[in-house]
Amino acid sequence: MTIRYVRPDEYPELLELQKLAYITEAELYGDYTIPPLTQTLDDLTAECAQKTVIAVIEDGRLVGSVRACLDDNKACLVGRLMTHPDYRRRGIGRELMVRIESEFPGAVRFELFTGEKSAGNIRLYEQLGYVIFKKLRLNDKIDLVFMEKYPPPDTAPDSSESAGEIE
Repeated sequence: MTIRYVRPDEYPELLELQKLAYITEAELYGDYTIPPLTQTLDDLTAECAQKTVIAVIEDGRLVGSVRACLDDNKACLVGRLMTHPDYRRRGIGRELMVRIESEFPGAVRFELFTGEKSAGNIRLYEQLGYVIFKKLRLNDKIDLVFMEKYPPPDTAPDSSESAGEIE
């Protein structure tokens, strides 16, 4: 398993992975109009230009990804954690979360959201130290939970570490 930055020429594959990975969420909520399924390649390209996007490569293909950016308050906004259905339950999501957090050593906090019915997602985030701090009704089918985590001040990652590959 290799974790590295996603290259622009891989955006079509990233979009394909996203649509495949988020089908299970759409089925869970009975809503196939969720943004990960309706996002276009142009929209994804524009989004990726503004964020740090990393992926897991295995068997020569993208099998997982996550993206994040810092907001004006130095909060790291984490989004679109995804794993190919054939590669789930192997620790890929956990590895991606640890890696994306390490990409933002200056973050004062980390924030993400997921659907309230997405028990596996919530469990993973709680295991990583995230806690629910807000709920929001998106529509009549989907309620979101917003989760946050504060990095311990005495164990902040060394900002001099490079963002090279992990194998």
